[in-house]
Amino acid sequence: MTLLHWHYPTEILVGEHASSQLPATCQHLSVQQPLFVIDPSLTNTNAIKNILSQYQGAGLTAPVFDSFTGNPTGEQVESGIATFLDGGHDGIVAIGGGSSLDIGKAIALVARQQQSLWQFEDIGDNWAKADTSLIAPIIALPTTAGTGSEVGRASVITDTQHQCKRIIFHPKMLPAQVILDPTLTVDLPAHLTAATGLDALSHNLEAYCSPSYHPMAEAIAIEGMRLIKLYLPIAYTDGTNLQARTQMLIASTMGATAFQKGLGAMHALAHTLGARYNLHHGLLNAVLMPYVLCANRHYLHEKMLRLSHYLELEKEGFDGVLDWVLELRKQLHIPHSLSELGIDNQEQEAIAAQSMQDAAASGNPIHLSQQQYQALFNFALDGKLDL
Repeated sequence: MTLLHWHYPTEILVGEHASSQLPATCQHLSVQQPLFVIDPSLTNTNAIKNILSQYQGAGLTAPVFDSFTGNPTGEQVESGIATFLDGGHDGIVAIGGGSSLDIGKAIALVARQQQSLWQFEDIGDNWAKADTSLIAPIIALPTTAGTGSEVGRASVITDTQHQCKRIIFHPKMLPAQVILDPTLTVDLPAHLTAATGLDALSHNLEAYCSPSYHPMAEAIAIEGMRLIKLYLPIAYTDGTNLQARTQMLIASTMGATAFQKGLGAMHALAHTLGARYNLHHGLLNAVLMPYVLCANRHYLHEKMLRLSHYLELEKEGFDGVLDWVLELRKQLHIPHSLSELGIDNQEQEAIAAQSMQDAAASGNPIHLSQQQYQALFNFALDGKLDL
């Protein structure tokens, strides 16, 4: 496949072995001493070793920061900042899934600022506190097709003290260069291919359902869902299929591009549960998806009719979309209920209250009260769809 150069929403290089262009990309961005922020599970893989050896082969150093978890914390961001400053680095190369990209972007934003991490939480105009000239350039190489963080202007970081996830935002957190190389995703296990792929679906779907007016984002979302319908089952059953892997990477970037239109209750609950139970964000969205759809059912008739036609589903309208989601989850062996993930109802009131306050909640088709979030949580806990 010929390498493709796209310029929306940022510079994107797409194609097999596109990661070989990393040294040239750093040179183009005048990044001479980048800090490599790499998922710890990938550090010793052949794919990452090849990237680092190519970079070092160009006469450059490639120090690695990998001291973080799947739901990165504020403390881990601070550790990364110390590494960045101690090494005199001038840029970030983030490689991995959403955790790597999110923590890399947070380090790039905060490292040289006078303010601390939480002062850039996405509330009001907090982002304006940053000196944009001090934000380090970011190069993002996703190894999963899910979060779309490579084209996002925010990071989701866990505040361990308050057991919640906070969204850190600045427009300049958008990576200056994205490299979508499907060869970096072929070793992703099937269960993670499923969870991250459904995370990409959740972004496209919630953006599409958001009542905000943004026709460009809505158009991106609906095409992203079509690509997922076609290629996620293939990537799941045959991880070496580079066409499917490429199209899923593209669908993932489309989801994160679209969700500037808004997200919703799916993400509000997933953020809360992820912070409390340290569970995979994409898997939580995958489990929650049909329950949130049902909670919003009466406000989605026209949109679901259009979506069912565009996806060429066997049944039209809301029921057709719901049936497709349920069948896709079954095909990808996604658990049907939250209880299957080890979640119980002991903190249901606190979970509902926190979800209602989550930043993603504002994009839901309707405002859900704390009582409604609690009911939604319990339906998902028990695996009951008749909301």
